[in-house]
Amino acid sequence: MHPAVQKAIAELVNSGKTPSVALTKACLSESVPMPVIIAGLSAYKNNPAIIEQPLASTSDQDNLQQQSQLDRIEQKLDRLLTLLEKG
Repeated sequence: MHPAVQKAIAELVNSGKTPSVALTKACLSESVPMPVIIAGLSAYKNNPAIIEQPLASTSDQDNLQQQSQLDRIEQKLDRLLTLLEKG
């Protein structure tokens, strides 16, 4: 999870608010792309304890984002190959 998103969600939870995309975006201290905010909220909803974990360093976060993007590209490629094999 992006450190700024994790911090924003933690602040919302500590203030007794339920995190949402709009509230999280409003609490951010830096500009973060919307898909990253949504991914952070999804991770929090799946595992609320995630906000208590130590913040990832920026380089670790960049590596995670790159790996996530690579995984999505691989999934799309697999789907395209499957479609080509059927047709």
